[in-house]
Amino acid sequence: MCLDVPYPVDYGGVFDLFQKIRVLHAAGVTIHLHCFEYGRGEQPALNEYCAEVHYYSRCEGHKGFSHKLPYIVCSRSSGLLLDRLLQDDHPILLEGIHCTYLLNDERFSGRRIVLRLHNVEYQYYRQLYHSERSLFKKLYYLHESNLLRSYERRIADRVKILAVSERDRDQYRSEFGARNIQTLPVFLPYEEVTTREGTGCFCLYHGNLSVPENEQAVVWLLRNVASALELPLIISGKQPSPRLVRLIDQFPSTCLIADPSEDELQDLIAKAQVNILPSFNCTGVKLKLLNALYNGRHCIVNRGMVDGTGLEAICHIVEGVEDMRSKVVELYSLAIQPEEISKRKQVLAGIHNRDKNVERLMHSIWSDEPLTVEG
Repeated sequence: MCLDVPYPVDYGGVFDLFQKIRVLHAAGVTIHLHCFEYGRGEQPALNEYCAEVHYYSRCEGHKGFSHKLPYIVCSRSSGLLLDRLLQDDHPILLEGIHCTYLLNDERFSGRRIVLRLHNVEYQYYRQLYHSERSLFKKLYYLHESNLLRSYERRIADRVKILAVSERDRDQYRSEFGARNIQTLPVFLPYEEVTTREGTGCFCLYHGNLSVPENEQAVVWLLRNVASALELPLIISGKQPSPRLVRLIDQFPSTCLIADPSEDELQDLIAKAQVNILPSFNCTGVKLKLLNALYNGRHCIVNRGMVDGTGLEAICHIVEGVEDMRSKVVELYSLAIQPEEISKRKQVLAGIHNRDKNVERLMHSIWSDEPLTVEG
């Protein structure tokens, strides 16, 4: 069950969803896809991988609000969906806390259900609260975060959980008492590392610029890095706000490439000398970092971007403004070395081994055994 229509694969949140459908289909699994549609439309391409695809309207606006349930959960409640699921006894894979409304229904108490945990959601929304400038949105994010914290605690030990990072797994264990939880890396479209040797001629930050945390990261880069260095910096991503466009215009060595096509974005990542990717939201796994590691040169991050991901050894981790500035200057004229690329290939192949990970996913879904404790 998907929180959104998982095609086209045009934002980070659907990468894992769509790739999981592809690998399960390739492994011979019959997929009955249920997804919520609220603007992306029905996608015939999904019929290639699924025996059937059902779309449900999301209860947006005041209809999706509840005093007890988080909005992201309550707005994805559907009686028709629950009735369809009760017509058979197939196992259910829930994509995100968003899709867990059925866990409040006793009719599913004996069902084989696995939850794919995308983030520690209450923490994600708390960090959105800190990033947001609009007072109304700040109040919404804070309220949602509080509801999510109590909700995640209630459901944490009801089903098997597959977290995307060790950090999220450990937090669910320590804070919510989850026992039946393991990590399972995200499924990616990249088959191999395509990093080019040599040097590029600009620095790059990319991400969905309509997301408050990404706008916050760009503002931080502009005020703390671009303001002190005269190196060319490209900011690229979807739907930048008018405020962000005006701010970028104030920095002569920085330019904005708004709403790039997928080919344009991949070309930028491949040609950049340094991918600069700070994050102020320390939960989940950032797909933009994995994209840069598979397809770009040097990657500079802060610890919040990589803790608990297993990617620490193949990133340049900085702490603070001065550390960031000096690392950018150091790497800007330094060609990435073949041994660095080899190490990147080794680390990424160990984590994102598609065959091994799809076997683990299938075992988690169909086995009645509790998930083995790792780490």
